[in-house]
Amino acid sequence: MDKTDLLVLIGLTLVVVLYLKRETIKSFISELLFAEEDSATTVSTSSRDIAEVVNEHGKNYVVFYASQTGTAEDYAKKFAKELTAKFGLNVMCADVEYFDFETLNDLPDGCVVSFFVSTYGEGDFPDGAVHLEDFLSNCGTTDLENVNFTIFGLGNCTYEFFNGASRKCNKYLLEAGAKQIGAAGEGDDGSGSTDEDYLAWKDAILEELKSKLKLDERQEKFVPSFKLETLETVTEKTSLGEPSLQYLPANKLSFNDEGVQLGPFDLSQPYVAPVAKSYELFKSGDRNCIHSEIDVSGSNIKYTTGDHLAIWPSNANEKVEQFLQLFNLKGDTIFNLKPLDSTIKVPFPCPTTIEATVRHYLEITGPVSRQSFGSLIQFAPNEEIKQKLTALAKDKDLFAKEITAKCYNLADALLYVSNGQPWSTVPWEFLIEAMAHIQPRYYSISSSSLSEKQTIHITSVVENSPNPVDPSLPPVVGVATNLLRNVQLAKNNEDTSSMPVHYDLNGPRNLFQGYKLPVHVRRSTFRLPTNPSTPVIMIGPGTGVAPFRGFVRERVKFVEQQENVQLGKHLLFYGSRNTDDYLYREEWPEYAKKLGASFEMIVGHSRIPGQPKVYVQDKIREHAQEVLKLIHEGAFLYICGDAKNMAQGVNAALVDILSEDKKITKEEASEMIKMLKTTGRFQEDVW
Repeated sequence: MDKTDLLVLIGLTLVVVLYLKRETIKSFISELLFAEEDSATTVSTSSRDIAEVVNEHGKNYVVFYASQTGTAEDYAKKFAKELTAKFGLNVMCADVEYFDFETLNDLPDGCVVSFFVSTYGEGDFPDGAVHLEDFLSNCGTTDLENVNFTIFGLGNCTYEFFNGASRKCNKYLLEAGAKQIGAAGEGDDGSGSTDEDYLAWKDAILEELKSKLKLDERQEKFVPSFKLETLETVTEKTSLGEPSLQYLPANKLSFNDEGVQLGPFDLSQPYVAPVAKSYELFKSGDRNCIHSEIDVSGSNIKYTTGDHLAIWPSNANEKVEQFLQLFNLKGDTIFNLKPLDSTIKVPFPCPTTIEATVRHYLEITGPVSRQSFGSLIQFAPNEEIKQKLTALAKDKDLFAKEITAKCYNLADALLYVSNGQPWSTVPWEFLIEAMAHIQPRYYSISSSSLSEKQTIHITSVVENSPNPVDPSLPPVVGVATNLLRNVQLAKNNEDTSSMPVHYDLNGPRNLFQGYKLPVHVRRSTFRLPTNPSTPVIMIGPGTGVAPFRGFVRERVKFVEQQENVQLGKHLLFYGSRNTDDYLYREEWPEYAKKLGASFEMIVGHSRIPGQPKVYVQDKIREHAQEVLKLIHEGAFLYICGDAKNMAQGVNAALVDILSEDKKITKEEASEMIKMLKTTGRFQEDVW
């Protein structure tokens, strides 16, 4: 590896760590700054001392989550609710980001700690949990000898370091003398089995806890965590779906003297950005692909080529109406939430309305879990429905066939079970607590920060496909991609009536009027080598080519700005189904003209009638000598796209050509690939 690149990688790692710690510090400062706001929207305790908080509030069980996209948080909260409902435990459920752990060993006798840990990137802890990793990895052998813990990890088996964060967390805890209760659980999103993995682990762990803590099980009954108050009037402090408190009329956004809105913009507050341009890249059969350009010139948002853009979606009109009707909810009801426990944070801005909550805050279109069916049994409208619900909740195979395979959301599933009968027996408070909260969707940025300083480009295939089991059922539609498609059509004065779903494009109090979307940038380590003479191999079929469009545009701009610069070879492997969905087809020849021999694009098509299927991994094998030559010259390798099939196929192809070239075993070649990843020369942006 070039010395310059090595130094830059080390520097980048330090910057990322400091950035992540800055987020923790910023969140703490933010709590202090907004301490005067309505207590319903903040945690009343500002202490980061875990033992102090647990003792002060009389807790006898702590459930921690380290979450990147909200999944670990969702499972942690479900687990905490079940501990309370089944055993009457006084549970605190908390984000590790808001606590220090120096007093973890000083928790009260008998207090158990459960960790729910997501893995991010190459086996890394989530952004808000870096300080937890720092603490645990530096503990002595007896520093946590009084801690009793359970652990459940959430990961994806298609990644090299499957559940790397939870495994490291488990290892550190044991090495520090902590005592583990039951086996570690591991959810696998790669095989789509996270929910079943959790249920199997949870059932076993509850039995272990029941025995160890001598718990008496009681009939499960929902106990609300919040006091719900209905209000009469919408005021300037009432949220109608604004993405953060700062956007309410009662509050003020921060601007500099030039009128630029000041951040930071992140998971706690997005920037509401105009969509400057949006157009269709292709329309092939039942698929569309949209190119969107987001204008961030009115903010202090900066990005680096290779970062991700987060889009904060809302739910479609049709899905919102279906949900409200199913549970017999009045959308215009105004309500406020007050925590019954001061360690609990209200999950969204309040006061608000039911309609705003369903549209902007709840994940109402996500897949349904058996766990959710089990928790709804107590609210079944009648005995017949209760029996049917119970049967589905208890039978994994039956649930998979009748619910999961049909891609039902919660409303679809309950209407199926009740044969169309409403579920007005389900309390609104239960839905607020039981349902996951809608999360931003992340897209690889397809522009270059060198050439597009004030706009961010993203490339998205619109998810809109027939139901895989029964075409007469509603189609499977993506929340964010169909929102982007609606914006693209409306902005270009095209008809949206044929779309399967529609959206309120004006947003709360017309905040999104003029085709605006809430966004923020998520930093990435997916970076070009800083030495332009370092060779680069890019592998990205379909929309996986998005960041490589940004990479290539970066090099084009660099060449335009620099004289007599020597570029290393930039080899791009791209694949599409056929020539109709060849993304940015007109652009690549222009880039090739400007970059000359330093740029080469190799393309394969997998679905051209009468021709064999050709994937990017096939092209890698076909061009093995060129790939090997570049690797030997210190090339950086990048993969972007599908994790389950493409990334595994590419890794297998690289292992094959390395083992053949060096006359080594595939196991030894795999270790070489792993070393490239460890040293930062092989980077993946896969999903």
